[in-house]
Order: sequence, then structure tokens, then C-alpha cells
Amino acid sequence: MCDACVMNAVKDRMLSRRNFFKTSAAAGAATALAATGQPVLAAAHGGVEDLTHELYPEFPTFFGEPGFAMDQLFEFSQHGFNLMNLTINEHTGTHIDAPLHFSGDGAAVNEIPVSQLVAPLCVVDIAAKAADDPDAQVTPDDLKAWIAANGDIPDNACVAMHSGWAGKVDTEGFRNFDGTVMHFPGFHVEAAMMLMEETGAQSMAVDTLSLDHGPSADFATHYVWLPTGRFGIENIAGLDRVPAAGATIVVGAPKHRGGSGGPCRIFAMV
Repeated sequence: MCDACVMNAVKDRMLSRRNFFKTSAAAGAATALAATGQPVLAAAHGGVEDLTHELYPEFPTFFGEPGFAMDQLFEFSQHGFNLMNLTINEHTGTHIDAPLHFSGDGAAVNEIPVSQLVAPLCVVDIAAKAADDPDAQVTPDDLKAWIAANGDIPDNACVAMHSGWAGKVDTEGFRNFDGTVMHFPGFHVEAAMMLMEETGAQSMAVDTLSLDHGPSADFATHYVWLPTGRFGIENIAGLDRVPAAGATIVVGAPKHRGGSGGPCRIFAMV
């Protein structure tokens, strides 16, 4: 067979496979969910929303130092392929805080049960409060208001704070550093304790740099939440595009052995 014929045959086969994957994507997602042991939470969902910020070297970090670098080792025009070497601080960009992050013997990121990474998403909207007070926190009253409007927080839920901070990510207002402390919203430790004592929530998420609000000096929420085996998500995006209740979050957590966290690709089925 001639070279051109071989190339055309391969091209036709690739196009056929691409169409196959497009038509079977929804079924594949449902199968993956079923494999986690969770109910088929995505059965009634009709769309997907990306909840992940793009990661780039200038992405703001908690300590103010760059947490991500890309070095090109191979370039297509010279080598026939592209390959980057990445240098990443685990807690950069949209990322997960494993229990190990704030405990001496908690689960590392590779040990988080996959069943916890697919979860009902509960979005607590404090954007109006945060617009008036950058140090605003999710409180037990905010959780009670969510429950009154949407029903009980489901088992295994991820409870997410929508403060509107994701829209500030490319500005100095994201860290909001006044020269002494940062100012951005987070979860009050009493809200974390309420979730632990009165619900089956297994994760919490914030659209800011920390589970604790910016001025925190003791990381009380981190220390209460993570050592119990629950995990956190920081710098989540896109919460303004998902409903308060009814969506399913899927956390594409990294799986490096012994890690305290790491950047994630996170999306919601709505």
C-alpha cells in the first residue's frame, strides 16, 4: 500500500474514533460516576461548567511568590514535538488541600477516596456581604439560610463559598494585601464545625486563596476541618454559573504519593 493510502486510512480511522468518543462521552461519565459507588448523580444534568482558573506563572499565591513555572525542553519546529518541564507549588491555582496539609498524619492527596471527589455541590452565596466587607465569612447563619432555601446538605457534599472573588484573580484585589495582612472572605470556624457536627459534608471550597479569611492568624478553619479526613478546595472559579443546589462537582485531584495537595481540574455537571 502506498504511503499516501496509509496516511489517509489512519486519518479516516482517527475521525471515526473522534465521532465515537463525542457520542459516547455522556455514557462514559455516567459509568465513571457509578464506579465510585455514588448514586448516578449526573443522570439529570444537561451541561458542564469549568470551575478551574487557568494556571500561569503570575497566578496570585498566598505568600505572594510565584508558584508555577514552565520551561520548554523540546520545541516542535526543532524536535518534532513539544514538551514542557513544570515546577509547581502544590497550593497554587485552583487546588486541593488534602488532610495532610494541616495534620501530622492525615491522608495525603493520593489517599483521598475517589468517592469523595464526585459530590453534590452546595453553593453558599455571600457575594453581597463580601462586596461590603472583604473580610466577610461564611457563618452558621449563612448555612442555615441555605438549608431553609434548598433543603438539607446532602451526605458527601462539597459546600462552596461564592464570594465573587474569582473575578478579581488578575488584579491586586485578589490578595488584597494592605502591607500587613490580606483581606478576602473565607469560612468561619463555627461554620466548619456546624458542617462537621450536623451534616455529612466531606469537602469545602472557596473562591479565594484560603479556607480561612484573609486576616486569619491562626488558620482555625484549616485546623478544625482537614485533620478530620475532610478536604478543601481553594481558588475555585465559575460558581456564578452554577445553581445553589443540584449540581455535581467532579474534582480531578492529582495523585502524587505523599502530597499535601495540588492543582486540580474541577468541573460541575449542572
